[in-house]
Parts: sequence; structure tokens; C-alpha cells
Amino acid sequence: MIPVDAMQPIPAHAGIGLRPPHVAHVIDSLPSTPWFEVHSENFFVPGGEMMHLLERVREHYPISLHGVGLSLGTGERLYQEHLLQLAQLVNHIQPGLVSEHISWGGAGSYHLNTLLPLPYTEESLDLMVERVDAAQHTLGRPMLVENASTYLEYKHSTIPEWDFVTQLARRSGCLILLDINNIYVNSVNHGFDPMRFIDAIPADLVGEMHLAGFSRKQGLPVPLLIDSHDHPVYPEVWDLYSYAVRRLGVKPTLIEWDAQIPAFSVLQDEADKAEQVMYETNAVTC
Repeated sequence: MIPVDAMQPIPAHAGIGLRPPHVAHVIDSLPSTPWFEVHSENFFVPGGEMMHLLERVREHYPISLHGVGLSLGTGERLYQEHLLQLAQLVNHIQPGLVSEHISWGGAGSYHLNTLLPLPYTEESLDLMVERVDAAQHTLGRPMLVENASTYLEYKHSTIPEWDFVTQLARRSGCLILLDINNIYVNSVNHGFDPMRFIDAIPADLVGEMHLAGFSRKQGLPVPLLIDSHDHPVYPEVWDLYSYAVRRLGVKPTLIEWDAQIPAFSVLQDEADKAEQVMYETNAVTC
């Protein structure tokens, strides 16, 4: 059992998304990785081998819980049962950070295995503020919300995505999980300057950053990037990350890799590169 007062904050260093193929390696070798992030929903079932392994990892490392299924932007209702399961996991593991996405993924009794975009309107913003407030009240702590990758835009959106994200954080008291890969993906898919997005985000609202690899969808009349998490971080995203560090300062940064998962050493090399970028860049700007 994790003691109630045993929460370890996530350090401002580069962590790795811990996936099942690497759990045994981490437990056996205790690599020098500063922290790990896991997907919350994988540990909703109390007890069992998965929870036992997470507890063993948690004995040695700060843990961040990153959710993909709460569907904060769903119009009809907040997924209360899902939220209560998350709260139970948070109370047990005592993570340093808890995060979710600015998205929706369900309607009525149907839940889709994807993160769908919201229209960026005042109505959507009011709904998201209400939902984030409710989630934070149940969890008993602030949470982080992530800017999602998107592949379509709504014609009736009236608020730029970067302003929507900022207003959501300001009004709800949450922090922003700034996904640099998603910013780049959306900038190509929707035709905006990714630096404009970063310039609009207040540094004090950013609690974490994510880095990942994307895929290019072939055979379409216009370029389309997919946030596939199955490649190394691309040079364009590294450049944007360096710009973000200069603008926003050093933040806890995660390497995400969820498909075609390579050897742990490959992920560690990516984390080492992020570490180098964040501290060399910060040293230049200080």
C-alpha cells in the first residue's frame, strides 16, 4: 500500500511513457529515468498483476497518470463512474500529476476508442470549464488538460485553439499539458504557424510537455499528419520543442511511444535528447 502522504512531485526532467513490454525491465534494472507516466485506464481494476507491478514501480519512481477515456467534452453528462475509478486510482498510487485531454469520445451509452475534437466556441468552453471543475473537485487536486491532435475543424468555431486552451486553464484553475507534437501535427493539418500557438500560452499555466512521433497519411490531395506515437520525435518537432523551452521554460517532459514499441534503450535515448534540449536551450536563454 502506498502511504497517503507519499506523493512524489514530477521533476522538471525528461520521463518516459511506461508500457507493458518494459515494466519488467524497469523493475529489474531500475534505470536512471527520472519519472514514468502510465495510462490511467490500464489500472482501473483493483488488485491483480498489473496493479502489483505498478506499485513496485511506484516504490522507486514518481508516477504521472494520463487518461484517455474520461471524455470531458461529451455533451450529455460527465462520465461519473469513470471519474470515480480514476479517483480511487489516484488515492492509491498518489501520482505527481493527473492529466486528460481536451476532447470528447462518447455519446449516450456509446463510447468511441478515439479522441474527438471540440468546436472552439464559448458554449464548448463553458462546458469544459464545468467538467474540469467537477473532475478536480472529485479528485481533490488540480489536473492537467492536453491539447489534442485533430484532423478536422468546425466551421462555427469562434475561438483559436490556443486561446481556448488558455481560457480553460485560467477559468478552471487547471494546468496545461502542452503536447508539442500535437501542435505541430495540427499546424500542418490546419495551416497555422505552430510558434503562434506557443507564443499565446502563458508559461505559468504549463505543467508538463509531451513529445512523440507522427505518421504521414499517403494518397490524399493535401498533407495529413497522424499523431500515431510509433516513430522517434521528428526534427521539426524537436525544433518546436526547443522554441517552447525558450519561451516557456523547463517543464517536465514526456516521451510517448505507444505502437511498434522499440527497445527501452531507444526510449531512453529520446529522453536523453529531450534532457539535452531543455537544459542547453535554457542555459542559453538564462
